[in-house]
Amino acid sequence: MQTPPILRLFLLDGRDPVVRRLFHRVQTANNCQDVSPLRVTGPPPRPPTQQQHYGPTFEGANHQRGQPFFQYSQCNGKKRALCIGINYIGQQAELKGCINDANNVKRFLCSQFNYKAEDIVMLTDDAPNPRQIPNKQNMIAAMQWLVRDAQPNDSLFFHYSGHGGQTKDLDGDEADGFDEVIYPVDFKQAGHIVDDMMHDIMVKPLPPGCRLTAIFDSCHSGSALDLPYIYSTEGKVKEPNLAAEAGQGLLSAVTSYARGDMGSVFSSVSGILKTATGSNQRAEKKARATKTSAADVISWSGCKDSQTSADTVEAGKSTGAMSFAFISALSQNPQQSYQQMLNSIRTILRSKYSQKPQLSSSHPMDVSLMFIC
Repeated sequence: MQTPPILRLFLLDGRDPVVRRLFHRVQTANNCQDVSPLRVTGPPPRPPTQQQHYGPTFEGANHQRGQPFFQYSQCNGKKRALCIGINYIGQQAELKGCINDANNVKRFLCSQFNYKAEDIVMLTDDAPNPRQIPNKQNMIAAMQWLVRDAQPNDSLFFHYSGHGGQTKDLDGDEADGFDEVIYPVDFKQAGHIVDDMMHDIMVKPLPPGCRLTAIFDSCHSGSALDLPYIYSTEGKVKEPNLAAEAGQGLLSAVTSYARGDMGSVFSSVSGILKTATGSNQRAEKKARATKTSAADVISWSGCKDSQTSADTVEAGKSTGAMSFAFISALSQNPQQSYQQMLNSIRTILRSKYSQKPQLSSSHPMDVSLMFIC
């Protein structure tokens, strides 16, 4: 069987590290080699204290060479949290478990991570105090309070359980063409809160080394905080750039060629060529350029941007699936790496729900480090 010319062009470039890795994976699969699982003993390592540099150098002020950097938080400074649960009581799309989620997360933060109740703001639509109602004005004010006077090694926590959705992207930083939004209890009068605004309020002001952990238990929440680095359960960045997407297409083409499936070969190669002209690369490049932060920001989302997130019942109580899985995973094993956490959360939900929780960050991160907050 003759190798198609366009596929041969990719195959001959053995200098490309993507090609070499792909061929190693294909060769391993074809040889049916047994790969022993990595044995990990003891808890994952804590984050390093020094600045982490990455990416190419650049020329800064006074012709000084610089390099992008970020700093992990040690989470041993001030702790502050904002928990929002909206059931939309009396409205057409009323939910059942969101207020429970906010209360459960508050209790869990206090018991598991030593947050103090007086440092946690609660916004729920059953609150008797008008200042604690999760309308748009109160939600924005609470977000601003959360990050006010933030310092390195502080640990800030944002939890939202309620309705989520999408709206047309107007600034070109979304690969799918849609911004993600959350809905205050008064959204019919005041409107939604878009991901760009949440990023501007809660991410941009943070100094290097300050941690913000966010949980979005809502539909279409994969990139609800507009963090540009999204991780797979294998611990790898889901690269949206040309090399990664072409690499996946190449792997598919090589595997199909090995099977003799020429139709799939041409389909995969066609996908590689389409990738080269797609607008999603431009959107992702803009997101990396404008949404990367030297602060230590991570987000756990209940589902991909294209999915819904369940409002359900667990152990006889109404709850959001993501909030339930987050608390359950850490209750079962408090010392997990970020990668282990993502896998644990997905495992808890996999048997009953189709949603795939997401982990994203404001900078490239080592997902083998211990999750702390």
